[in-house]
Amino acid sequence: MRIIVGLGNPGQEYTWTRHNLGYQVVAALSELWRIPLKRRDLDARWGLGQVGKESVILAQPTTYMNLSGRAASCLLAYCRVGPEALVVVHDDLDVPLGRIKIMDRGGAGGHKGVLSITDTLNTDRFLRVKLGIGRPPAGVSAEDYVLSHFAYKEVETIVDFVVRGARAVETLLEVGLAAAQQRFHGNGS
Repeated sequence: MRIIVGLGNPGQEYTWTRHNLGYQVVAALSELWRIPLKRRDLDARWGLGQVGKESVILAQPTTYMNLSGRAASCLLAYCRVGPEALVVVHDDLDVPLGRIKIMDRGGAGGHKGVLSITDTLNTDRFLRVKLGIGRPPAGVSAEDYVLSHFAYKEVETIVDFVVRGARAVETLLEVGLAAAQQRFHGNGS
């Protein structure tokens, strides 16, 4: 069993913000794997399906980012699995724009959604697929930057980035952490 949680904020106004890349990757996986996100409970919008021989839950928390731990905790309890079954997909300021970093543990790095999950689960031992958004320009706060929409000229690049993020999650499930890291760290493929 794998539980893949894409972080973001609910509401149309946040749909294509930098902070919602995790939501977008889960939406892409929902289409790719034909796992509709029809359920609306456990503090998430989610769906259950099969990918190869593995049962998979795709989820988007319905809380705001800083309460993402509630959905992760509820889904783990519902499935009766531990944090080792969790894959969290999220934006990351410390990873250059358009790059992907896959980790098996670590700190929150200032990301309030990841911090909520580590605090709620009382562990940092879960997989993360970090989607690089880079640092904000001079004079722009990190909070304003992550909640800003992508520029029109970035849309095609970001759509391709979301597809690569989905492929990174798929590779992680199919061949494991080391192989996924080797393939997707750096510019990815």
